[in-house]
Amino acid sequence: MTNIGTIQIATFANPGGMEAIGNNLLLATPSSGRSHRGQGRRTREPEVSRKATGSSNVSAVEEMINMITTQRNYELNSKITRVKPTRCCRN
Repeated sequence: MTNIGTIQIATFANPGGMEAIGNNLLLATPSSGRSHRGQGRRTREPEVSRKATGSSNVSAVEEMINMITTQRNYELNSKITRVKPTRCCRN
């Protein structure tokens, strides 16, 4: 295996204090604290693993609830469009 470079990993005292700026990018803020940068292979530092699969950032339960809600709204709207005219529309 040929080493083509290193990836620097930054950790923060309060990762929840970082600001999301879109496209899965985060920006350090005063509440996140200063970054500690390392290159892994030390105790308690994160590492980058080859051929590892990542977990999704989508909540399956929340998406199922949204899908069911959308489906019920569609069903109600389609029933409303099929309702026959009542007394107000008779001649």
